[in-house]
Amino acid sequence: MALLAEEIVEEWLNRQGWFTIRGIKLGVHEIDLLAMKVVENKQICRHIEVTASNNPVSYITSVPKAIQKETGRKPSSSKLRTAEELQAGIHEWIDKKFNLRVKRELREMLYPGDWSFELVINEIRHPLEVELFEKTNIQVHRLKDILSDLKNKRMPIQSASGTSLVDLIYFNDQ
Repeated sequence: MALLAEEIVEEWLNRQGWFTIRGIKLGVHEIDLLAMKVVENKQICRHIEVTASNNPVSYITSVPKAIQKETGRKPSSSKLRTAEELQAGIHEWIDKKFNLRVKRELREMLYPGDWSFELVINEIRHPLEVELFEKTNIQVHRLKDILSDLKNKRMPIQSASGTSLVDLIYFNDQ
């Protein structure tokens, strides 16, 4: 589902005039989407990570490494976490997804200015985790809102490479 969600997000960005690069491989790491656009003679740059599940069974983030070591819990443990554990896991997730040296260097090479950090989610199991994400510098988007934008809003570009997928999603609405 994640690859399809990435394609939908890319279509949403392209229709708004963003130039995108999707699925950048950096060794064992990946960047889901980078988007760039010039608005009023200013370059705007976005680094977007997408996590999408229709039936989430656990958290977006992993159990923090210190908690894993202390308790023996596995990284993807679905055991209930405290707010402090969630905050530590979010901090580690942000470091892995946005702050790794190889990712910073690539963004700097493409454009040496400021980049926004964004997360697209679908269904989530633990609302507190999303609330804590929203208190960081990460802008959170919901996939259902992106799909709604694609369906209802007039955008400068009416179709791009992901149009067939978006049309298929809304086929039953016609």
